[in-house]
Amino acid sequence: MKVNSKHVNALLKLGRHLLDFNPKDSVYAPLQKQIHQALIHNGWFTQETIQQCFSSWGKALTSFNLEQWLSPYSFPTQTQPKTIALVLAGNIPMVGFHDIICVWLSGNKARVKCASKDLYLLPYMTHFLEQEVGEERITFTDQKLENFDAVIATGSNNAARYFDHYFSSFPNIIRKNRNGIAVLDGTETEEELKGLGRDILQYFGLGCRNVAKIYLPKAYDLNLIFGGLFPHDEVINHAKYGNNYDYNKAVWLMSEFDFLENGFFMLKEDSGFSAPISCAHYSYYENIEDVRKEIQVHKEAIQCVVSKLKIEGAIPLGTAQHPNVWDYADGIDTLSFLENL
Repeated sequence: MKVNSKHVNALLKLGRHLLDFNPKDSVYAPLQKQIHQALIHNGWFTQETIQQCFSSWGKALTSFNLEQWLSPYSFPTQTQPKTIALVLAGNIPMVGFHDIICVWLSGNKARVKCASKDLYLLPYMTHFLEQEVGEERITFTDQKLENFDAVIATGSNNAARYFDHYFSSFPNIIRKNRNGIAVLDGTETEEELKGLGRDILQYFGLGCRNVAKIYLPKAYDLNLIFGGLFPHDEVINHAKYGNNYDYNKAVWLMSEFDFLENGFFMLKEDSGFSAPISCAHYSYYENIEDVRKEIQVHKEAIQCVVSKLKIEGAIPLGTAQHPNVWDYADGIDTLSFLENL
């Protein structure tokens, strides 16, 4: 590994800190204070989803994972570190943390503009890391980004058009809307279908890795999908999710769309990859090779594929929101981008 060992050890310590998180432990009082602020400022965040995020990061930041991730890269000591502007999304907790640690590990500086919906968790994490190594290279701002050498920006397709224009003269990574998809063959177990339910509804379906489109073999029983979703029926008690469900159901009824619903989720046959909150699209297939070809054609719209079938890059059902540290958003190698600046 050719990355500063102090930084790696700090990440390992943070991983253990997050994995052991206990809101009743006084050690975590400062973090719980930040969580409280995050809950106030983002109605989609809950204590449970934030703890799910911590658990996922805690499991990802292990010695084995970091060694496997970082071994191909070489970052010499930066005598004149570059400043990387980071424009982060805020759809799910800590969604921009991977970009921050990539810049941090590369030896460069990060100037971070958080989404207004996620202002409190990330500064805690970066402060933890910087205290461990005794340096400060990560700053946060709510002002216009200036004086930077490269940029990594994440947003909607509309925001990406603005980013493309504004940041065109800088080395950049611009990320747009993507969704997760699932490909089933009808042999999935009950546990695998429950995993699919998590892939669809974890974080209320707001993440770019959440499954919003399902490919099914002809004559597939859609009740099996609803069965996998049923353990997550408590989502309807969340005010913002419930409001979106009621609204989208009313829109689909008024539009006279054919769809199925179970009281908290809707399924509609549709070729689209992006579905409204509380909804998923599905398509039938006769030949799995046709699905493989369609995935290739539309790969720019797909963040991840969950399936037990032999499909390039597919991950197991139930793991969509637990990416490895080497799973880069949009398939763009962030560390390689930084290494070659």
